[in-house]
Amino acid sequence: MRRSLLALALLASLAACHKAETPTAPAAPADGSTATATGASQADTAFADLSQRALEGWFQLSPVSATQTGEHRYDGELDDLSAEGRQKALDFSKKILAELEAMDVSQLSRENQVDAVILRNQLRYDIWNAETLQSWAWDPQAYSGLAGSAIYGLMAREFAPMPDRLQSATARMEKIPALLAQARANLDPARVPKVHAETVARQNAGILSIVETFITPNLGQLANPERERAEKAIDGLKKAVAEHQDWLDKTLVPNAQGEFRIGAEKYDQKLQFALLSSLSRAEIKQRAEAELVRVRGEMYGIARQVLAGKPGAPELPDSPTPEQQQKAIEAALELAYAERPARDKVVADAEAALARATEFVRQKDLVTLPDAPVEIIEMPEFQRGVAVAYADSPGPLDKNLKTFYAVSPIPEDWTQAQVDSFLREYNSRMIELLSIHEGTPGHYLEGWHSAKFPSTLRAVLRSGMFAEGWAVYTEKMMADAGYLDNDPLFRLVQLKFYLRTIANAILDQGVHVDNWTREQAMDLMVNQTFQQEREAAGKWTRAQLTSAQLPTYFVGVQEHFDTRKAVEQKLGTDFDLKAYHDQVLSYGAPPVRFVRQLMLDQPIE
Repeated sequence: MRRSLLALALLASLAACHKAETPTAPAAPADGSTATATGASQADTAFADLSQRALEGWFQLSPVSATQTGEHRYDGELDDLSAEGRQKALDFSKKILAELEAMDVSQLSRENQVDAVILRNQLRYDIWNAETLQSWAWDPQAYSGLAGSAIYGLMAREFAPMPDRLQSATARMEKIPALLAQARANLDPARVPKVHAETVARQNAGILSIVETFITPNLGQLANPERERAEKAIDGLKKAVAEHQDWLDKTLVPNAQGEFRIGAEKYDQKLQFALLSSLSRAEIKQRAEAELVRVRGEMYGIARQVLAGKPGAPELPDSPTPEQQQKAIEAALELAYAERPARDKVVADAEAALARATEFVRQKDLVTLPDAPVEIIEMPEFQRGVAVAYADSPGPLDKNLKTFYAVSPIPEDWTQAQVDSFLREYNSRMIELLSIHEGTPGHYLEGWHSAKFPSTLRAVLRSGMFAEGWAVYTEKMMADAGYLDNDPLFRLVQLKFYLRTIANAILDQGVHVDNWTREQAMDLMVNQTFQQEREAAGKWTRAQLTSAQLPTYFVGVQEHFDTRKAVEQKLGTDFDLKAYHDQVLSYGAPPVRFVRQLMLDQPIE
């Protein structure tokens, strides 16, 4: 899972923009018509001006996201999620959209045509979220995520001297009590789902752990009166967090009665905004269900290979019944589960796996490697409970800073049975895949490549579907290249990991559209796709807390597979894998459909 923006803010779309760059040289319009060089240049100049004003407005409306993208003029400010602040943001989105709709985008360069489509989609998404989905009224994660990110985004990376960042953090800590008060004013307990309320109630105190980790130990670097102001802000924040916890525990959680399923109509709308894919919900489901059958068949073939001749092995016929297939795959996976990290070594093993994967990519010359640092960290407390791991790349304007590969530690209060379930899922080979996905050649490498694209607008409006699809694509690519000496159990675990991607797409629809019960969800995950109980239980929670995010993995990787196949067919014997990978990553991570159109010189649509 990639997190370029840590906030779970309901105005996440406002988080997504940056300073526009000088437009690229004009190209022929996508519709094939002819435009004069002067006309194209004027159109590109007008689009650059509009982008610049859009981005500057977004910085001011979402200071926390501005910090995360590397724009630090607003580091002491905080987003305004009051009714007045939300209306201001909505009016701004409508104004910029109206100007964009009045442009003739066919006169733009091909790269700017892509950016115009992405920008239009994002503006419409903003407006839809504010007016139709109305997350501000029912999703408390928006506020808790924003509060935590307001501090974490300032302190986690050394983009400025510590005293400067501490002073900005002080200013934000002084404003967070007002943000929490806005949450209490905006949220309607009758509309808040119980799972959202309970999750945020557990996460709320996490913001204080950020203060204790990053701010308190460094207060000595501030001279008075700045230190006294910071200490006073910390005291005020502690009181505000305690007050908010009291409200969460006594008001929100007991009275939370909202429906976590967003329903078919809103789901379809959100899916198109979130993915900007050519695939419909029905097409996604059809492809996912077909892949589920195909991959299970491939896993059975590997199971026959690794179980052949082993005492006590199940029946392994050429044409198995569903029960025989299930038993054989489960037995083969047990061989992989037997090798797993110690309870307190998950992070250390992930670090070692990242080093191995990086060296393999270097030896095989699969793709150009980054020269910026990556660090494996324990996931901050306020972000735990949604995903086991994520990659947090620096903002596009923060050059040569670290990418964080965050891994959630095993909770101390888990029983031994829960720990065993978790470590069976995250066995030693799965840790290898996790480091491929989050690190090299997955999110960390992709983020470094994508940040080099000259349009910062695209860099910040980057597609989650591209990023997640690329990370899943690299899992198969590494297995195909012979990672871990063509270990068949690694291939088996890689296919199981891919089954999780397939299940994500089916699960998301099942939960939000088809009204699946927990039992139906667990059957898909535990029985059909071989996930351990702890992993499946966590994914069930995640499916309730989010919508239209889980399919990004499957849809993204399908479009990456389709694009590679199309380019291979076009180039034939001239196809070069490293050159292909570098070119795919050179476009700044737009939705994959645009990468294909750019690479194959197709119309931008």
